[in-house]
Amino acid sequence: MIYSIIVLALSVIMLVMALVAIHHKSLQIAVIASGIISLFASVVYIFLATPYVAITEASIGIALTVIIFFYVLNKIRHSDAKE
Repeated sequence: MIYSIIVLALSVIMLVMALVAIHHKSLQIAVIASGIISLFASVVYIFLATPYVAITEASIGIALTVIIFFYVLNKIRHSDAKE
């Protein structure tokens, strides 16, 4: 029962972060919100007893995707400053 409540709470937080990512004006906050969604998704996968999916979600969804998004935003910012 407690696992169901925790998973439901994490799912609601994921939905709120998705709305933040969609509607926020700042790209950095949108990227961080998408990283939080991936973090909570990996926790939900742990509760659902799928550790390999959780590890994959954590490594790709949190680390790799967020790092690539910030790298690209940094490149765009530097290319706009040069022009």
